[in-house]
Amino acid sequence: MNKKAKTKRKNSFSNSKLLFTLVSIILGLLVGAIVLSLTGYHPLEAYGKLVEGIFKSPRNIGWALVNSTPIILTGLGVCFAFQTGLFNMGAEGQFIIGSTVGFLMGYLLKLPPLIHVIVTIIVALLAGFLYGGLAGFIKAKFGIHEVISTIMLNWVAFYFQNFIVYRYQKPNSMGTFDINDSAKVTLVTNASQKFDGFFGKFFRAPIHLGIILAIVSVIIIWFILEKTSLGYKLKAVGLNREASEYGGIDANKKIIQSMAISGCLCSLAGVTQVMGYTYSLPLLSAMENFGFDGLAVSLLASNNPIGCIFSGLFLGSLKYAGSNLQRTMGVPSELISIIIGTIILFTAIPLIFRIIKAKVNRKKNRKAGNNA
Repeated sequence: MNKKAKTKRKNSFSNSKLLFTLVSIILGLLVGAIVLSLTGYHPLEAYGKLVEGIFKSPRNIGWALVNSTPIILTGLGVCFAFQTGLFNMGAEGQFIIGSTVGFLMGYLLKLPPLIHVIVTIIVALLAGFLYGGLAGFIKAKFGIHEVISTIMLNWVAFYFQNFIVYRYQKPNSMGTFDINDSAKVTLVTNASQKFDGFFGKFFRAPIHLGIILAIVSVIIIWFILEKTSLGYKLKAVGLNREASEYGGIDANKKIIQSMAISGCLCSLAGVTQVMGYTYSLPLLSAMENFGFDGLAVSLLASNNPIGCIFSGLFLGSLKYAGSNLQRTMGVPSELISIIIGTIILFTAIPLIFRIIKAKVNRKKNRKAGNNA
């Protein structure tokens, strides 16, 4: 019995998603070290500066948290779609819709503080829900793959934001006016006057309500997927659409619901970013990559809602610390993108093999069925 238990533990450890993730991170850092060596930088010194950029002071930790908040939410949105068999490449566009609608509600409405915050967030969530649901409807109704429709919708959102920025552009600026104070959700202002020590420095970064909503959203999504009939049906459609339809599940309806909820989560990232940090919309010359970073967060978390918190914190901190690396050693910030890309590549390798294996098994099953 003891030998069987030990072998089971070994097998479960070797097949562990956490193990693959840790190995992928190590390999990504090794590739980064090789690139640093080839370009004339000392890898250990560079990684030391990278860690220092995050933990040097409470203020740095706070800024790393601020940078991580939006990609935790977009990662959660992508994760939810993945869990239900859908590939949401539209997280960037849904983020933009959330931030744009959040700005409009925050700037145009004149409401008491708490009511203003609630109304702005609800309207932005509804916009993201509809925008994500649109991609699901296009797939369910016309059979157009969600990757194609969501990429196109990203650009619609991109130019919609620029249209709004031009409409409400602040003079001599490349952005809009700020939203009203009643719509802001930054947790602490003038922290140095209110706190001493650690918290006085930590809250010098604009920590906002988004991080709390991100944690709450992770718990809700985990509960939906693991403990409700809706989550069971959504995952059943993702695993095998034909079998789920045979079992009485309306697959088209679940596809729309899945993309709508995914869009809602990505929109929450956008609206909290505007209400808690930027307070205005910039004129976009290129995508800001919050949605695409969310894709990396989801893959690194092995599409686990709880894991999105940790992978989001890791990638957000890594990207923030990259600026310290550039400032202190002159290392190009693109190195961080190389490391992240390599980590995601290694993380995705087992997934690629599983997809190929699943397709091969489906073909075998079809042949066996035809022969029978």
